[in-house]
Amino acid sequence: MASVTRLLQKTTALFSRIPHSLIALLARFSVAMTFWLSGQTKIEGLVLDPINGTAQLGVPRISDGALELFRSEYALPLIPPELAAPMAAVAEHVFPLLLLVGLASRLSALALLVMTLVIQVFVYPSAFPTHGLWAVSMLYIMARGPGVVSLDHWIARRSGVWAR
Repeated sequence: MASVTRLLQKTTALFSRIPHSLIALLARFSVAMTFWLSGQTKIEGLVLDPINGTAQLGVPRISDGALELFRSEYALPLIPPELAAPMAAVAEHVFPLLLLVGLASRLSALALLVMTLVIQVFVYPSAFPTHGLWAVSMLYIMARGPGVVSLDHWIARRSGVWAR
C-alpha cells in the first residue's frame, strides 16, 4: 500500500508542475478557434481559416444563410434575427482574436461565456457536454488569467502591475 501511495504522490507532484501558462494558452487557443470558425460560417467575403490554412481577403458581410439560421434554428427571444446575426458574427470574431493574443482576456472569456450560456439555454439545450467544456476553459481563464504568453501579461509587467 505504501508503494501505491508513493506512486500517487509522485504522479500528483508531476502533474502539479504543468505550467499555468501552458494550460491557459491551450484554453485560449481552443476557445478562440471554436468561436472564430463559428463566426466564419456567418459571413461571406472574408475567409481566414488558420486550421486549414485558407484565406480570402475581402469585405465581410453577413451571409443569407446566417440570417436564415437566426430566423429559424438560432431564433432568440427579444432579439430580431437582423440584429442577432451581425452581433454574433462580430462577437465571434472580436473576442476570439482578443483571447488569442491575450488582450482583455478575462473580459473576452466572460463575453464568450455569456454567448455560450445563451447558446446552451436558447439554441442547443442538449449540447451541455460541449458547452460545459467551453465554459470550463473560459472560467479557468477568467479565474487564473491568460498566462505569461499574452499581451495582458506584457502590459501588466510594463506598467508595474503584476499579472499571471
